[in-house]
Amino acid sequence: MKNKIIAMALFAAGSLNLYSCDSAEKGGAKQAAVASKETPVVKAPEFNADTAYSLIEKQVAFGPRVPNTPAHYATGEWIIEKLREYGADVKVQTFQMRAFDGKMLNLRNIIASYNPEAGNRVLLAAHWDTRPFADKDEQNPKKPIDGANDGASGVGVLLEIARIIHTSEQKPEIGVDMIFFDGEDYGQPDDSDLPYQDNTWCLGSQYWSKNKHVPNYRANYGILLDMVGAENAKFAREGTSMQYAKEVVDKVWKAGNSLGYSDYFKYVNAPAITDDHSYVNAWGNIRMIDIIEYNMNNPDDYFGPYHHRHTDNMDVISKNTLKAVGQTVLHVLYNE
Repeated sequence: MKNKIIAMALFAAGSLNLYSCDSAEKGGAKQAAVASKETPVVKAPEFNADTAYSLIEKQVAFGPRVPNTPAHYATGEWIIEKLREYGADVKVQTFQMRAFDGKMLNLRNIIASYNPEAGNRVLLAAHWDTRPFADKDEQNPKKPIDGANDGASGVGVLLEIARIIHTSEQKPEIGVDMIFFDGEDYGQPDDSDLPYQDNTWCLGSQYWSKNKHVPNYRANYGILLDMVGAENAKFAREGTSMQYAKEVVDKVWKAGNSLGYSDYFKYVNAPAITDDHSYVNAWGNIRMIDIIEYNMNNPDDYFGPYHHRHTDNMDVISKNTLKAVGQTVLHVLYNE
């Protein structure tokens, strides 16, 4: 996950000040509630936070998933194996991209599809690599991080959703694709001695946005999960998401609030950031939102006190947060 808030015109969402929902938004929510009484709501299967937690724990046990390391390769093999176990049609994009420091990275995007023949599709995504150094940590800043929240949490939620789709008698009426992006977190640090370079983050989504796994691939919209497992996490309406797909943000936030997760899905606007959805929107031409933690107590440290630090370990992961995110996304899928 990126340190910098977007400044580039490509992704700028305008000046987005922090604010709580106004009376008009609240009125709109009431009108939506009235309308929902006329449309039967599909009850999605139960999201199992215990299973999601164990899937995160397994990733962390491999060690830091830094590209070009044995732990990274082993984790990728495990993700592919789990998705096939969960009945997905799996494709793997193998490619190389050069990092900001000149190193050539061996990367893989892992794509899983359910109901691949359906034209009506929703795209879910997360990144599975971890930061190669703890550049915000005061101790051992050059060592890689566990990435329990920044990386593993989104993957854990998606794998549990994959398991549920496979094992539940009730299936979504749409096609569902999941992309596990690689090379997201190998971006240039703020204190780098090298000249600033554009587009050093989100290498996997950059590649996929220009080389889709299916020719002319389309999805109605996408949902990116990043840093979705920390205790008491708050998810604000991130700027790029609001610029490209406000109606999708509205759909997901209303779902989360209707399910009782208003402590997590906050009607607060946050600045735009660089994340995988930035490239999927701008280069891939698919509307995608980002469910990502926003540190409302200290916006200057956007992603929280464990971001790019060694404290991003299993101690920060909360089953309650995983449940809130996973159940909300399942509700959205099953009510399309």
